[in-house]
Amino acid sequence: MGANLINTAYLLAAVLFILGLKGLTSPRTAVRGNFLGAMGMLLAAVATLADRQIVSYEAIALGIAIGAVIGLIWAVRVQMTAMPQLVAAFNGFGGGASALVAGAAVFMPGAISGVPEIQVHVSGVLSAFIGSATLSGSLIAWAKLQGVLRWQPRGLAMQAVISGSALAGIALGVCYVVDPTALWAFGGLCALAVVYGVLLTVSVGGADMPVIIALLNSCSGLAAAATGFVLGNNVLIISGSLVGASGFILTQIMCKAMNRSLWDVLRGDLGEAAAKGATTDVYTGRIKSTSPEEAALIFDTARIVTVVPGYGMAVAQAQHAVRDFANLVESRGGEVRYAIHPVAGRMPGHMNVLLAEADVPYDRLYDMDTINPLFAETDVAIVLGANDVVNPAARDEPGSPIYGMPILDVDKAQVVLMIKRSLSPGFAGIPNLLFTRDNTLMMFADAKKAMQDLSREIRDL
Repeated sequence: MGANLINTAYLLAAVLFILGLKGLTSPRTAVRGNFLGAMGMLLAAVATLADRQIVSYEAIALGIAIGAVIGLIWAVRVQMTAMPQLVAAFNGFGGGASALVAGAAVFMPGAISGVPEIQVHVSGVLSAFIGSATLSGSLIAWAKLQGVLRWQPRGLAMQAVISGSALAGIALGVCYVVDPTALWAFGGLCALAVVYGVLLTVSVGGADMPVIIALLNSCSGLAAAATGFVLGNNVLIISGSLVGASGFILTQIMCKAMNRSLWDVLRGDLGEAAAKGATTDVYTGRIKSTSPEEAALIFDTARIVTVVPGYGMAVAQAQHAVRDFANLVESRGGEVRYAIHPVAGRMPGHMNVLLAEADVPYDRLYDMDTINPLFAETDVAIVLGANDVVNPAARDEPGSPIYGMPILDVDKAQVVLMIKRSLSPGFAGIPNLLFTRDNTLMMFADAKKAMQDLSREIRDL
């Protein structure tokens, strides 16, 4: 296949990527956007395989087979509750692949034809550093999400070590670019990048994992774009830039939703403030608990019900029970809405993915800005395991560690039914003042069982 035809195919693939990304901005067009993006990737892959620079189709076929088997196993075995961990791992693998390609170009000079040496060296350094840091950082994010790692060092000394590793890595990168025969500098650069990724991510608290996942996604895209310059591959440059830019925009959106800067997130400073406020004394004598039998009576006359999903719904895998409950309420003449906070769960869009799996219609999902004015007309708000994102302290308590963080105003509903296993705090580690409000009823139970019991009692009314 000629170079012009390949570049034309790459251009069409890039257009499909852009159209696909645009489609993903709305739930109504998300399926079409995902399809267009997938078609763009298929076109890019076919064009690349048709390129005469491909050395061995057998090796590529072997890689595809191995990847397909691993992907199939993960698709079958990984639960929806573990999806954030899987996304974190995918980000890391993308960064690691970019670093490996850059390393191959560096240690096999002349293997990449038609690309200026200085471009290979500079972009190779960028790809190796960003990719290696993304790999190690993503593995740490996976470990934190999985509950394997709970270490969270903080303080000025930690920040100095993080900054020092980054500066040392940059210095080694400059040494390699100046003297491409200094392969030790390139190797040292990769090692320091791995250390930098570990230190940068390990200092981030659990509450900030949605932000760090979005950031790592952006970094994997930037690493891929840098690898595109190493290989002289236009579609890799374009697609990597799109992922990098969209991931960074998403990171900023997540930070805004938490009323915190990216620098504050990376410093992990919320944990210290939260630790000082972590007490349950505020709950004494102010909690009103209920049972499914009593709660069912509320829904006998409820006209508008708003479901607020949180990580508790994901842990219990209650999305199907929630859908069945919603169908029951609607069959009795009620209306069910779903209020989605940008940082609910463990990754961007976590709640959207879970509800989509349960075939909840897209038009029933409301973002925070849209649903907040509607809580005043809501008869019952059901909170399923969400905590910090519904805590009125973020709005009403200037001394709270989360003060200023935009929240879902569920406390403005006529009745709030809080379904939680216990009074344990959320990721921020502070009491939730919503538990003590006069219009809040606490149902201490697993989210899936609670929704199933509630549905059964409503049917028996």
